[in-house]
Amino acid sequence: MNLPNSLTLLRVLMIPVMVLIFFSDISGRYLIAAAIFGAAAITDWLDGYLARKLGQGTSFGAFLDPVADKLMVSVAIIILIHELQSVPFTIAGCVIIAREIVVSALREWMAEIGERTSVRVSWLGKVKTTVQMISITVLLAIDPMAGGSWMLLMLLGYALFMVAAVLTVWSMLLYLLAARKAVQNSESA
Repeated sequence: MNLPNSLTLLRVLMIPVMVLIFFSDISGRYLIAAAIFGAAAITDWLDGYLARKLGQGTSFGAFLDPVADKLMVSVAIIILIHELQSVPFTIAGCVIIAREIVVSALREWMAEIGERTSVRVSWLGKVKTTVQMISITVLLAIDPMAGGSWMLLMLLGYALFMVAAVLTVWSMLLYLLAARKAVQNSESA
């Protein structure tokens, strides 16, 4: 168990803590849950960076990192769907969660046929993840009943989430096209 894998495991352990705090009666629960999610999002970047920098990449880490990321994001989206009770947000959230499942399954299938590198993380996937993490952190931080200037921040988080949903579909289509091309190339060889 090296440092990058420990950070990834910590991210998984932060998920139930975030949920418990969000649904508790603790004063400042929205900000605390957002801080936990934000810290987890930072560890998502940090564990990968450290694994590369320290040469501590492992097959366990390669498995656990995307699982931790998808669990964290999916749980946060489910919390926000419950809290916001907005049909457009629910649709966008379901699109994001569905994309994560499709792309994970696609990567697994491509690995089985020896074409894993054709669907590795792209720059668009990284942009999508960054926008998604920022939007979710912002939305978790704000009590939906708060008014005033908090509403402007809430609208910004909401708009960023919709941008993330569009980027999600776009990146999924690019992954599917890359997979199609790899399969066609392997079949013609």
